[in-house]
Amino acid sequence: MFIPKRIIFEKNVLKYEMGKEIYLKFKDKDNIEIVNLTSNKYREHIPGEDLFSQYREGKRTLIVGIKKGLKFQTCKPSAHYQLPLVSGCMGRCEYCYLNTRLGDKPFIKVHVNVDDILNQAQKYIDERLPDITIFEGSATSDPVPVEPYTNSLKKAIEFFGCRKDARFRFVTKYNDVDSLLNLGHNGHTEIRFSINTPSIINQYEHFTASSEKRIEASIKVAQAGYPTGFLVAPLFIYPNWKEEYHNLLVKLKNRLPDDLKFPVTFEVISHRYTAVAKNRINEIFPENKLPMSDEERTFKYGQFGYGKYIYPKETIADIKKFFTKEIEELFSNKEVKYII
Repeated sequence: MFIPKRIIFEKNVLKYEMGKEIYLKFKDKDNIEIVNLTSNKYREHIPGEDLFSQYREGKRTLIVGIKKGLKFQTCKPSAHYQLPLVSGCMGRCEYCYLNTRLGDKPFIKVHVNVDDILNQAQKYIDERLPDITIFEGSATSDPVPVEPYTNSLKKAIEFFGCRKDARFRFVTKYNDVDSLLNLGHNGHTEIRFSINTPSIINQYEHFTASSEKRIEASIKVAQAGYPTGFLVAPLFIYPNWKEEYHNLLVKLKNRLPDDLKFPVTFEVISHRYTAVAKNRINEIFPENKLPMSDEERTFKYGQFGYGKYIYPKETIADIKKFFTKEIEELFSNKEVKYII
């Protein structure tokens, strides 16, 4: 669970149930600063003289706000739309693309007007009938660490559980899933877990749950009847990478229930970075050992008009061959979404 150093309440949020509940939960904690805004200029309340300190202070800040613009962003290829319940993440993963998406102070922000957000989702669902509309809950966030005091995922899961023409999915690196296990999801929400080898998690994924805890949580949600998936990302090439990823997949195979109601899904994404991301990462984590040598990568333009440095095509082909074979041999009830 995310315990912030400071909580900033936007104007009027205490009129909402979630806003009041968060305030009452944390208001008497001596080690947590409470800021009640009269305007919505919250950045001045997050300290930091440079990018290094601004990043760290932002990661310890929770903003409780109201989602005003209700036009949802598209979310291809994983879904039709983002579901904007939360933005930001408490994790400090050195490679994270959100380092370039969320500005100098990457705070965590929760939206108290969940009913408005879900009502807007219903409009998008109605527009696409009779087709099924899929919503992604973690495009710019990890909503699980704040769930114990927001209940945003609970509301969303129950909302989609009642709708035959819509589905919900989100991915997490955390294990605070107990409050989700007994909900009426009706198989309409897919919970995915971002997993990696212990070597990668220990070196790059700071302030996240361990590999073991993520796997334990995945077993819980699978046993609760949720469609369950794994996002192997970012995949790094390093000495013994095949052996370590093989061991990870074997552990999953041995731990997952044999009687899964839904196929377990896999999404495999190799590490890539942009020039902007590389520069920012080197400022935030000046001692990082991320493999970001441009000479060892291939430059490729993406769908949004900017270029990324990816592994060479021969390496990508090796990754695809390895994971295709491993998943095929280890898992009987499975679906590979993509390996890129």
